[in-house]
Amino acid sequence: MTGLMETFDHIIVGAGSAGCALASRLSEDQSRRVLLLEAGGRDTSPKIHVPGGYFWMMYDPKFSWCYETEAVPGSANRPMVWPRGKVLGGSSSINGLIYIRGQKEDYDHWRQLGNTGWSYDDVLPFFRKAEDNERGADDFHGADGPLQVSDIRGHRAICEALIDAAEAHGIPRNPDFNGAVQEGAGYYQTTTRNGRRSSAAAGYLTRARGRPNLKIETDAMTSRILIENGRAVGVTYLKDGRQVEARSNGDVVVSGGAINSPQLLQISGIGPGDLLRDIGVDVLVDLPGVGENLQDHYQSRLVHETHPGQSLNEDVAGLFKRARVGLEYAIRRTGPLTVAAGQVGLFFKTRPELATPDVQAHFICFSADKPMEHKLHDYAGVTLSICQLRPESRGHVRARSGDTMARPQIQPNFLDTPGDCRTMVDGLKVAREIASRPAYDRHVIRETLPGPEVISDDDLLAYVRETGGTIYHPCGTCKMGSDPMAVVDERLRVKGVGNLRVADCSIMPTVISGNTNAPAIMIGERCAAMIREDSAV
Repeated sequence: MTGLMETFDHIIVGAGSAGCALASRLSEDQSRRVLLLEAGGRDTSPKIHVPGGYFWMMYDPKFSWCYETEAVPGSANRPMVWPRGKVLGGSSSINGLIYIRGQKEDYDHWRQLGNTGWSYDDVLPFFRKAEDNERGADDFHGADGPLQVSDIRGHRAICEALIDAAEAHGIPRNPDFNGAVQEGAGYYQTTTRNGRRSSAAAGYLTRARGRPNLKIETDAMTSRILIENGRAVGVTYLKDGRQVEARSNGDVVVSGGAINSPQLLQISGIGPGDLLRDIGVDVLVDLPGVGENLQDHYQSRLVHETHPGQSLNEDVAGLFKRARVGLEYAIRRTGPLTVAAGQVGLFFKTRPELATPDVQAHFICFSADKPMEHKLHDYAGVTLSICQLRPESRGHVRARSGDTMARPQIQPNFLDTPGDCRTMVDGLKVAREIASRPAYDRHVIRETLPGPEVISDDDLLAYVRETGGTIYHPCGTCKMGSDPMAVVDERLRVKGVGNLRVADCSIMPTVISGNTNAPAIMIGERCAAMIREDSAV
């Protein structure tokens, strides 16, 4: 059964970090009629708005796509679950809330690749425009944007001890990882305010929902981009068991993220010709880079058992304590339920000859056998995870069929190069050296993972391969550039198709050095500005 066709000026596929920003900014112009499509549901669950809710939502199919990769050769041939947001706000509604932009050099490198308009000086105004930082506005930060950014409160003594230990190791204190320099040790800022999550949906769509020129469709799975005479003219999507067609007078913008965006392009006939023919899709544009260049940050963890009073594990041990935690949050909006997926951050170099940090560490005051596992350790534990910021390994995302509901093949190829392996091992060794400093070590009883018996580089690499995994930052599968594998140009226009753009982390030529939510929102802001500029010509 087919629904009635509507016509819009802009259609945005995906209400994630970039899509929400894009829809809100475009609909500020009342003359533009905008359709925002989201395959997931509305963001009404209390779990979304409680900061600590990410602990339950990342692997809940109600809120997450819960993708699974192929067996990864460099990671002991293990498949991995890859959470991606499936709800208004996308991954910004289920992520660990850490606000990081990356390094200035990341964006200057994009510009050096030929992407005019994407240097750090070009993108900084859009970061500032998006941000409502509780510290106020300055040269690096905004204070009246939709995205609320706040300092972490309620630090435990071991947090300050880790910063002291890092400083003793030669890593300077840094009060602002998003300021003049990223390198250093300090507290993260988070996308929260007054004990509540500030997702892209909460920030951008709350402002925009009442606009008569913006239509938001949830539980709407886009099945095809409609291409006629070489240009995108609309989409078809599934809604309440019906196939609905929507037409666009202007741009169709794909904002599904690094997994969904290349898959949608491929099943719509835009992608590597051989792949499309293999899955029975007519080749409209043979674009070999669609789905290639997949990058992600790989993480590995140290876990320490601590003396009493330092671990959230203790705070939630038993029904009575868990009830007390819930009551504290309900009354005061404080306590363990406000904890992000990292309180202290470290950005450091594993080799002195490097120009900028190549490793990021996240310190959290709880521990489990696996990241985000619901069952915490029965001892007082904390976790210090490290991830490589600039991986060399490249993977891919490939549709298995022309069916939009069929899960794509995802192969990240983690630890596929000697350089990646070296950086992960060296990162763990630096983290261990920091943890051995007296300021931190006095809080620790023992290292439980990987354990004191894991000493040699070979043993550490084996541990990394056997237990490490994604830190949830996939990108690069519709990369921006001018080389033969580029998918979009510097205006985010898909090559070979008119009126079609991509705006999400898939356009990154190289992954930024840090968490990807803030850059995704910046990309949405940047795309909205480009569309307004181009339509005014």
